[in-house]
Amino acid sequence: MTAKIAYDDVEVGTELPAQSFPVTRATLVRYAGASGDFNPIHWNEKFAKEVGLPDVIAHGMFTMAEAIRVVTDWTGDPGAVVDYGVRFTKPVVVPNDDEGAVIEVSAKVAAKLDDSTVRVDLTATSGGQKVLGMSRAVVRLA
Repeated sequence: MTAKIAYDDVEVGTELPAQSFPVTRATLVRYAGASGDFNPIHWNEKFAKEVGLPDVIAHGMFTMAEAIRVVTDWTGDPGAVVDYGVRFTKPVVVPNDDEGAVIEVSAKVAAKLDDSTVRVDLTATSGGQKVLGMSRAVVRLA
Protein backbone atom coordinates (compact mmCIF):
# COMPACT_ATOMS: atom_id res chain seq x y z
CA MET A 1 0.00 0.00 0.00
CA THR A 2 0.99 3.60 -0.41
CA ALA A 3 -0.42 6.73 1.13
CA LYS A 4 -3.28 8.13 -0.94
CA ILE A 5 -2.46 11.70 0.13
CA ALA A 6 0.20 13.57 -1.86
CA TYR A 7 2.82 15.55 0.05
CA ASP A 8 2.45 18.51 -2.34
CA ASP A 9 -1.32 18.66 -1.69
CA VAL A 10 -0.90 19.12 2.07
CA GLU A 11 -0.23 22.38 3.89
CA VAL A 12 0.60 23.11 7.51
CA GLY A 13 -2.75 23.47 9.26
CA THR A 14 -4.53 20.86 7.12
CA GLU A 15 -7.14 19.26 9.38
CA LEU A 16 -7.75 15.55 9.19
CA PRO A 17 -11.33 14.29 9.52
CA ALA A 18 -12.12 13.96 13.23
CA GLN A 19 -13.50 10.67 14.53
CA SER A 20 -15.25 9.33 17.61
CA PHE A 21 -14.48 5.87 18.98
CA PRO A 22 -16.95 4.24 21.41
CA VAL A 23 -15.47 2.08 24.18
CA THR A 24 -17.49 -0.34 26.30
CA ARG A 25 -16.50 -2.92 28.87
CA ALA A 26 -16.97 -5.56 26.17
CA THR A 27 -14.48 -3.67 23.98
CA LEU A 28 -11.94 -3.80 26.81
CA VAL A 29 -12.42 -7.53 27.35
CA ARG A 30 -11.88 -8.19 23.63
CA TYR A 31 -8.77 -6.00 23.64
CA ALA A 32 -7.44 -7.77 26.75
CA GLY A 33 -7.80 -11.10 24.98
CA ALA A 34 -6.07 -9.86 21.84
CA SER A 35 -3.23 -8.10 23.69
CA GLY A 36 -2.78 -10.49 26.59
CA ASP A 37 -3.12 -7.57 29.03
CA PHE A 38 -5.55 -8.89 31.64
CA ASN A 39 -4.71 -6.31 34.32
CA PRO A 40 -7.90 -6.14 36.43
CA ILE A 41 -8.02 -2.32 36.30
CA HIS A 42 -9.31 -2.82 32.75
CA TRP A 43 -12.26 -5.07 33.61
CA ASN A 44 -12.84 -5.32 37.39
CA GLU A 45 -14.61 -2.27 38.84
CA LYS A 46 -14.06 -3.33 42.46
CA PHE A 47 -10.33 -3.78 41.94
CA ALA A 48 -9.97 -0.53 39.96
CA LYS A 49 -11.62 1.45 42.77
CA GLU A 50 -9.54 -0.32 45.44
CA VAL A 51 -6.36 0.92 43.76
CA GLY A 52 -7.66 4.51 43.61
CA LEU A 53 -9.13 4.72 40.12
CA PRO A 54 -12.59 6.21 39.56
CA ASP A 55 -13.75 3.07 37.70
CA VAL A 56 -12.47 0.62 35.09
CA ILE A 57 -10.16 2.34 32.61
CA ALA A 58 -9.24 1.60 29.00
CA HIS A 59 -5.80 0.22 28.22
CA GLY A 60 -3.36 3.00 27.34
CA MET A 61 -2.18 1.18 24.24
CA PHE A 62 -5.80 0.71 23.15
CA THR A 63 -6.40 4.45 23.50
CA MET A 64 -3.22 5.16 21.56
CA ALA A 65 -4.25 2.72 18.80
CA GLU A 66 -7.71 4.22 18.45
CA ALA A 67 -6.24 7.73 18.15
CA ILE A 68 -3.82 6.85 15.33
CA ARG A 69 -6.73 5.50 13.28
CA VAL A 70 -7.53 9.12 12.37
CA VAL A 71 -4.14 9.28 10.65
CA THR A 72 -4.17 5.82 9.05
CA ASP A 73 -7.69 6.35 7.71
CA TRP A 74 -6.58 9.69 6.23
CA THR A 75 -3.49 8.28 4.53
CA GLY A 76 -5.11 5.03 3.48
CA ASP A 77 -1.95 3.17 4.51
CA PRO A 78 -1.06 2.19 8.10
CA GLY A 79 2.51 1.63 6.89
CA ALA A 80 2.81 5.35 6.13
CA VAL A 81 3.19 6.04 9.86
CA VAL A 82 6.96 6.07 10.44
CA ASP A 83 6.93 7.37 14.03
CA TYR A 84 4.24 7.79 16.68
CA GLY A 85 4.38 8.74 20.32
CA VAL A 86 2.11 10.00 23.08
CA ARG A 87 2.05 10.79 26.77
CA PHE A 88 -0.81 9.34 28.74
CA THR A 89 -2.34 12.30 30.61
CA LYS A 90 -5.70 11.03 31.92
CA PRO A 91 -7.35 7.62 31.80
CA VAL A 92 -10.36 6.82 29.66
CA VAL A 93 -12.91 5.87 32.30
CA VAL A 94 -15.36 3.24 31.03
CA PRO A 95 -18.55 2.94 33.08
CA ASN A 96 -20.52 -0.30 33.28
CA ASP A 97 -23.56 0.79 31.27
CA ASP A 98 -24.88 0.47 27.74
CA GLU A 99 -23.01 3.57 26.53
CA GLY A 100 -19.49 3.20 27.92
CA ALA A 101 -17.14 6.01 26.97
CA VAL A 102 -16.19 7.80 23.77
CA ILE A 103 -12.70 8.80 22.63
CA GLU A 104 -12.87 11.93 20.45
CA VAL A 105 -9.86 12.43 18.18
CA SER A 106 -8.90 15.34 15.95
CA ALA A 107 -5.64 15.96 14.14
CA LYS A 108 -3.88 18.46 11.92
CA VAL A 109 -0.68 18.73 9.97
CA ALA A 110 1.73 20.68 12.19
CA ALA A 111 4.87 20.62 10.02
CA LYS A 112 6.11 19.61 6.59
CA LEU A 113 9.37 17.71 6.98
CA ASP A 114 11.95 16.24 4.63
CA ASP A 115 11.55 13.15 2.46
CA SER A 116 7.80 13.60 1.82
CA THR A 117 6.97 13.37 5.51
CA VAL A 118 4.70 15.49 7.68
CA ARG A 119 4.21 15.74 11.42
CA VAL A 120 0.62 15.34 12.50
CA ASP A 121 -0.43 16.50 15.96
CA LEU A 122 -3.40 14.68 17.47
CA THR A 123 -5.81 15.67 20.20
CA ALA A 124 -7.66 12.90 22.04
CA THR A 125 -10.29 13.56 24.68
CA SER A 126 -12.81 11.53 26.64
CA GLY A 127 -15.40 12.84 29.04
CA GLY A 128 -14.22 16.38 28.28
CA GLN A 129 -10.65 15.66 29.41
CA LYS A 130 -7.52 15.39 27.32
CA VAL A 131 -6.39 11.76 27.58
CA LEU A 132 -3.26 11.89 25.41
CA GLY A 133 -0.62 14.61 25.48
CA MET A 134 2.21 15.27 23.05
CA SER A 135 0.45 12.97 20.62
CA ARG A 136 2.41 13.21 17.39
CA ALA A 137 2.92 11.08 14.32
CA VAL A 138 5.36 11.39 11.45
CA VAL A 139 3.77 10.18 8.25
CA ARG A 140 5.28 9.52 4.80
CA LEU A 141 2.96 10.76 2.06
CA ALA A 142 2.88 9.97 -1.65
